[in-house]
Amino acid sequence: MAGSHSLQQRLLNEVARDVTDPVKGTSVAERLRGQALLGSDENDRRRALASEEIRLEALGSGSDYTPFLQHLGIASLNVSFGGEGHYGQYHSIYDSFDHYVRFMDPDFAYGAALAKVGGRAVLRLAQAELLPFEFTAVASAVASYVEELEALASRLRGETERHNQALERGAFDAVAPPDEARVTPSRKDPVPHLNFAPLRNASERLQQAARAYDRALASAGATAPAEARGAANAILLRAERAFTRPQGLAGRPWFRHHVYAPGYYTGYGVKTLPLAREAIEGRRWADAEKGIVVTAEVLEAFAAEVERAAAALTPGS
Repeated sequence: MAGSHSLQQRLLNEVARDVTDPVKGTSVAERLRGQALLGSDENDRRRALASEEIRLEALGSGSDYTPFLQHLGIASLNVSFGGEGHYGQYHSIYDSFDHYVRFMDPDFAYGAALAKVGGRAVLRLAQAELLPFEFTAVASAVASYVEELEALASRLRGETERHNQALERGAFDAVAPPDEARVTPSRKDPVPHLNFAPLRNASERLQQAARAYDRALASAGATAPAEARGAANAILLRAERAFTRPQGLAGRPWFRHHVYAPGYYTGYGVKTLPLAREAIEGRRWADAEKGIVVTAEVLEAFAAEVERAAAALTPGS
């Protein structure tokens, strides 16, 4: 399960708990959680132990959701079943209906399960008097992305210092094989201490806004007057667009989303908070400082939409 984190808790996790895995007989959510508990990713294991909620993966690119999420800022999902068999036939002459029915899903059990997941999600969105968006998961994901950025800069600083120290002591020349032509690496510019305060502040505001929306949902929610629900729905429907900017990302203006984007050099693979992250990875420090400020502004704009949604649910508060 991957997609916009505003659809994680009240939509996709609830759907996953209601659909049965056709082989195991347990819920799809329970099997996903077991996979996380036994997986190799330490963060996934820690989250699975702390909560029964399944966290969505962030979306990069590579499928039909790309223009909706990356260009238009429409909350999107990408859901599939997989992992039980080898999948080496993709985009080959063997990628056929015959191969699917012989080796992939002979009784169409997972095809039916996927239809149940997708169908339930569509129906719940279409029939909801109050759209099943929530923002605690968004705030949690963004906070983790900010922590990752700070850790990335710190790690690069340490690696740079070790590289330059090794260079000063002649370590590269000392270990170079005598029978090979080698060029001694050049000295790397030191990594400055970037000011992450704007991102931390914006992340904190988003967490507070998410909690305010949760409180408004708990106190009013579906019992709110129809006019209040309609006003809230209009905000919820478009909230994701606050993560976009018309000018797009540096060097690729078509990609407008500033929280999820495919990496410039990673094909479909996602880079979260891409404006700042890729500048840090590319050691473009002035761009990194600017990217931090711009990304913080985007997060602040999104937090403001969440605050508006909470206020819409509690008119007169």
